[in-house]
Amino acid sequence: MVILAGPRQCGKTTLANDIAIKWDGETVSYNWDIEEQRRQILKSQIDNKAKLWIFDELHKFRRWRNWLKGQYDQHHSKHSFFVTGSAKLDAYSRGGDSLQGRYYFHRLHPFTLAEILNRGKILSVEEAMQMLQPVSSGGQKTLKTLLTLGGFPEPYSSQSEQEAARWRLTYSSRIIRDEIRSLEQIQDLDRVQLLVERLPVTVGSVLSLNSLREDLEVAFETIRNWVNILERLYAVFRVPPFGRPRIKAVKKEQKLYFWDWAHVEKESARLENLVAMHLLRFVHWQEDVNGEKWELRYFRDVVGHEVDFILLRKEKPYCAIEVKTESDSLDPNLKYLLERVKIPYAFQINLKGEKDWSPPSINGSIIRIAPVAHFLAQLI
Repeated sequence: MVILAGPRQCGKTTLANDIAIKWDGETVSYNWDIEEQRRQILKSQIDNKAKLWIFDELHKFRRWRNWLKGQYDQHHSKHSFFVTGSAKLDAYSRGGDSLQGRYYFHRLHPFTLAEILNRGKILSVEEAMQMLQPVSSGGQKTLKTLLTLGGFPEPYSSQSEQEAARWRLTYSSRIIRDEIRSLEQIQDLDRVQLLVERLPVTVGSVLSLNSLREDLEVAFETIRNWVNILERLYAVFRVPPFGRPRIKAVKKEQKLYFWDWAHVEKESARLENLVAMHLLRFVHWQEDVNGEKWELRYFRDVVGHEVDFILLRKEKPYCAIEVKTESDSLDPNLKYLLERVKIPYAFQINLKGEKDWSPPSINGSIIRIAPVAHFLAQLI
């Protein structure tokens, strides 16, 4: 059994349909949002002739885990299962999960630069770090389109800023009105909408829940719960700090990013969000496909030195990434971190800079200053 989770309208149903077409044998699909098929699920009236059973948007069924466990335990010897959902399928699968050991879990992401350029090979981690290749002018244009329109299939495929803006306007409303209403017990949806509209300006800065609480005039626990809900719905994600006492790093302050980075208006913050999303996909791929523990963090100390991202591999810093709109000289904050923490690889990536070069090593770290597209094209 495979469980596929990811944000609304990122292609889960399309992928499920594509798998059904290519499957060697008969398949059947049930979508919780379709009333007749929902009744069939509730009555367990599943086509026994089909070898592949697909259940779409099953997370909206409050008893989905126990129901699916029963179906799997009874039928897994003769049937394969493919389950999709845009929330809860991973948020509530930890600790006491009745499905534990019965499924492979994967997360589907919006389009990334590497996926669109489709260079034909998924690089190993070491290759991705060491073998940056130049990207054509077409690849640079693709990056700019991604930065402007976002990576979700519908707005990106439209190739229109106007269509993307219209899609984005309705997308936020659907998350609030449809997803939250069906999954969570929240009465004040209008104020949740205000929170979603307020969050983009926080991207690139340390997230202050207390400041948001004051702006929206709600209790601290309320605002924390709302942000947690948005995270469970794959609307936003948070990046915790990388901290060690000897470098006086902050320990609790988190940064917040959107799965749809085009929500963010300021170009520098949107670029940082785009890179964060690409790195998160890289981390999820290593976990879901290769079974290796990776984490996405950022560095900030009490004095104010900050580096945008640090990738941890098996709980050890493996790669530091600093994102710049335009700068071809090594950032002092990145240099500061490398002098104090041993990190095998470090990248400073620039949106508008064209130079691709390697400064002298610091503390054994291999350092590269390169265009953003060169780095992102090597990932997943």
